Amino acid sequence: MLIFGAGNPLARLAMDKKRPLTVTIVAAVYLLVGAAGFIFHFRELVPLQRDAAFVELTELLALVAGLFMFLGQNWARWPAVAWVAFQVAISAFHPVRELLVHAAFFVVISWILLRPPAGRYFRQAGAEPV
Repeated sequence: MLIFGAGNPLARLAMDKKRPLTVTIVAAVYLLVGAAGFIFHFRELVPLQRDAAFVELTELLALVAGLFMFLGQNWARWPAVAWVAFQVAISAFHPVRELLVHAAFFVVISWILLRPPAGRYFRQAGAEPV
């Protein structure tokens, strides 16, 4: 059975809820960044470069968070916020401009995912059995 098939309860749940546009955008960005990052860094796994597996895990975390935010799973907000916070922490060892950009992303993404409209969407989506 396909995940997004018309008869699938997960697909129905994702389509039935009024997802705020901002949550849709953040979820899409996480899916794209996670998938693109995973594909781009996958070649580093072959020669077993140092930390390559860890990088791939962080990309998978973004991918999973994005997918499950689309599906209205409340828990998915937290790894999404943690992922961008981790990016800020890593940026502390890079030029200040990079740190500031990641910090700005952290503020915006946290604001979008933790404000009342997003909270209502995730609570409402989680209230129905899958």
